[in-house]
Amino acid sequence: MTSNQVNEYRRRFMAGLGLAAGATLAPNFILRSAQAADVVARPDNEPASSAKRWGMLIDANRLTDGGASMVEACKREHGWGNDPQASAEQQPQWMRVVKVTDKHTKHSFTLPVMCQHCENPPCVDVCPTGASMKRADGIVYVNKHTCIGCRYCMMACPYKARSFVHEPLKDQKPHSPRGMGTVESCNLCVHRIDKGQLPACVEAAPHAVIFGDLNDPESRISQALKALGGTQIRADLGLNTGVRYLNI
Repeated sequence: MTSNQVNEYRRRFMAGLGLAAGATLAPNFILRSAQAADVVARPDNEPASSAKRWGMLIDANRLTDGGASMVEACKREHGWGNDPQASAEQQPQWMRVVKVTDKHTKHSFTLPVMCQHCENPPCVDVCPTGASMKRADGIVYVNKHTCIGCRYCMMACPYKARSFVHEPLKDQKPHSPRGMGTVESCNLCVHRIDKGQLPACVEAAPHAVIFGDLNDPESRISQALKALGGTQIRADLGLNTGVRYLNI
């Protein structure tokens, strides 16, 4: 390699470092904090509309606890995670922290995984009663009144984001009823969204998560995705998830 080639290599290498630094700094600018203004209350007399599609963008680098606070907030909001009669294997998990390790470099990181609120949810396709459903605004959830507990949806979900209630429950949250013999999962805190509030997990990690309307090109989440991109878990499945990640 000649000296000119070495200098050219160094120039490109330094330019690459500059680009990488920019990619790191950009989230500092855009991911300021979760904002209640990202959600507008839906009037009681209006149904959910397909004009909106709710989603969230999670920056794994900004989750100082790997997402544990998001999981705890979900437990408090929906009253799961302490079913004394259920075994450890049968405990519900609307959201869980997953550790990922590169087998070659041994680099590890963690991220919270919950229902990814797919545009084309396989859990809805396999449900025989229509209990597993997607609302017009993209929120995927389970209707407890019509779920028969067949668990087909659990088998169909590639994210293992659903769990089954095996035991009787006590002290349930009025805004988030659960039921023995039914399947449950993250519902994006639909009761809060309809009131113009952020999901509980988003409020628990305000500097790491943006929530908002994916159909609005001017929303903060759309602007962040446009500027920074966003990774889907198992994008190869073509489900077009409503939950996206940075730095995974």
